[in-house]
Amino acid sequence: MRCKLFPLVMALAFSVSGGALAASARKAVAPAKAPALTEIDFAHQLNHGNAERLGALVERFNSQNKDVHINLVQAEAHGKPAPLNLATTDTVANFTSSPSSFKPLYQLMRETKQPLAAGDLSSDLLVGETRNKLMALPVAFSTPVLFYNKRIFRKAGLDPERPPRTWRELQDMAGILADKGISCPYTSSWPVWVHIDNVSSVSGVPVADKKGELGFNGLVQVKHVAMLATWYKAGYFHYAGRGNEADTYFHKNECAMLTSDSWASSYLREAPGVELGVAPLPHHDDIYGGPQHTLAAGASIWIGNGFKPNEYKAAARFIRFILAPETQMDLARVGGFLPLTDGARKSIKTRLLKDEEQVLDVAYASLQGKGAAQPLRISTLEPVRMIVDEELEQVWADKKPAKAALDTAVSRGNAVLASKPALKKSVVF
Repeated sequence: MRCKLFPLVMALAFSVSGGALAASARKAVAPAKAPALTEIDFAHQLNHGNAERLGALVERFNSQNKDVHINLVQAEAHGKPAPLNLATTDTVANFTSSPSSFKPLYQLMRETKQPLAAGDLSSDLLVGETRNKLMALPVAFSTPVLFYNKRIFRKAGLDPERPPRTWRELQDMAGILADKGISCPYTSSWPVWVHIDNVSSVSGVPVADKKGELGFNGLVQVKHVAMLATWYKAGYFHYAGRGNEADTYFHKNECAMLTSDSWASSYLREAPGVELGVAPLPHHDDIYGGPQHTLAAGASIWIGNGFKPNEYKAAARFIRFILAPETQMDLARVGGFLPLTDGARKSIKTRLLKDEEQVLDVAYASLQGKGAAQPLRISTLEPVRMIVDEELEQVWADKKPAKAALDTAVSRGNAVLASKPALKKSVVF
């Protein structure tokens, strides 16, 4: 029965609505075409964990932009730059030494007619000659600070609200902590970044002359490294490694004080048993002129040369995404990085937890000290940094005195720069 009735029902239905359906079909507008998809690569050299964090940010951008898709890819050594490229502190010299491979950021934004309020960017975080001539976009910047565990301070009879301000005070507190049975009173991540670049900057002494000749073997640097050597022998200073290995020891409650990048706060504040305190990087109180500023450094986004206009438009849109207030908030809260603009800084401060706000306040106060900019950073020149790390390890092992080690590091470093002239032109702003 169903087989016989079905054609009849369909015929009746068509006779009633057929004219209307036909008219509707004539008036129907063809579905709008989906916008053409532009795909570009974002090359990086991060480890798995950090690549996942960056990937989450990229995926958020992709979900908000249906006509643009960014592929996160591992950078190839000596390969052609991608439209978007991430330079980290230890790889940025590769970018600054070959400027012809990259399109300056200010040119990209001008050509794609995308606004870039360069004047709003904090002057201490610029990557380029001036605010109006940005070569790249700073994206994840920080500066060294002193972290300390208030809980350990309190148990040792130290005032948890009075961290050391000078290296002499840190030595005194390290002695008290050692006497109380703390096996690791003080440790440091990134030894060259903290104890050569930043101690030099805070002390107002250069690491190189105007011609690019290295010279971080002066009186202040030798005195500082010799001081650390005596601490190492006394058990006050624990050497953890050349990178950020020391962060882990502090995180595990094994060390009471740590000098590291301010962004480490997002990792350290979650540590069980750590009541996190933060203070400016200590200074030497017998240096004429008083303490000057620390240095800002971190990751930056560089634009590769030789791509199509639509690819550059996609890259410019991602730059705008990074500068958006919500993205800046995520970078500050989740990553512990410094907001790029004063406006973002003020907006974020109203939404931070107390300890998060304190870390940012300390970091910015450290950057705002007096003194000239340090154009050259030893820690960003990878082959030179490796030499300095080697020589410092000779000091900790009591195989070389501080002056001999730094003299050798300077001599070896200058030889490397002489053989690689492009490195000498590397300037990290």
